[in-house]
Amino acid sequence: MPPDTSTPPTDLQAALAESRQEAQDLRAELEETNRGVLALYAELDSQAEQLRQATDLKSRFLAYMSHEFRTPINSIRSITRLLLDRVDGPLTEEQERQVAFIQQNATEFAEMVDDLLDLAKVEAGRVEISPAWFEMVDLFSALRGMFKPVLTNAAVNLVFEEPQDVPKLYTDDRKLSQILRNFIANALKFTPKGEVRVGARFEGDGRVTFSVADTGIGIAPEFHASIFEDFQQVQSPLQKRLRGTGLGLSLSKKLATLLGGSVDLRSEPGKGSVFSVTIPVQLEGAKPE
Repeated sequence: MPPDTSTPPTDLQAALAESRQEAQDLRAELEETNRGVLALYAELDSQAEQLRQATDLKSRFLAYMSHEFRTPINSIRSITRLLLDRVDGPLTEEQERQVAFIQQNATEFAEMVDDLLDLAKVEAGRVEISPAWFEMVDLFSALRGMFKPVLTNAAVNLVFEEPQDVPKLYTDDRKLSQILRNFIANALKFTPKGEVRVGARFEGDGRVTFSVADTGIGIAPEFHASIFEDFQQVQSPLQKRLRGTGLGLSLSKKLATLLGGSVDLRSEPGKGSVFSVTIPVQLEGAKPE
């Protein structure tokens, strides 16, 4: 019997043609998707570069302006100090009050400039972390001496608890001190009466939590999420009488991140606040000497 030389069925040819067309369509779709992804990556890279340039310009501007402000501010503070020391002669009661007011404002301005400069350095990645071994009692002793001259409100006590079972730390004590100084300064500013209590506890997981608790005006829950952002301030009658940049807490959060830690807040209006920073006992990635 002769072999069958008839052509394949028409439906099989149609199915093969349809499969080839579907493969071509899928290939074209994938190529189009790939072009879209590449275009999206290019756009994201462009936006990232623009954002980096904008951040760099902002940081350079803040650093430049902060540096330029320091000279006149220091001059004002020096002159007011000379006047209050009666170097050029006695002052009347009213003159002394006015000069003291100028000195206070110049000091606040200097603190704002320092915060701006530090923030610019952090955002520009120019902050150096210098870890070293230190004891908690030494840090608390230095902070106690630092704040003693500014405790002008007799109705508020600043208490440093004796650290219990807190090991020696290997981190940047200056950055940690700066965080705690911001917390303490804020607590004293917004505590009309009562106490500000500074403490430390070992968490047992290789981390230490430092807390600054006050009996001040407290902070409403709706502000908890934003208070650590740049230029954020809580709206309150007391806040209106006390100026600031709203940078201290933002800077503290960034410094805590550099130390491998985090910040936290617990507070209720009228019941005070507890600001805390938790950091590792030993700075991650650092090799103790």
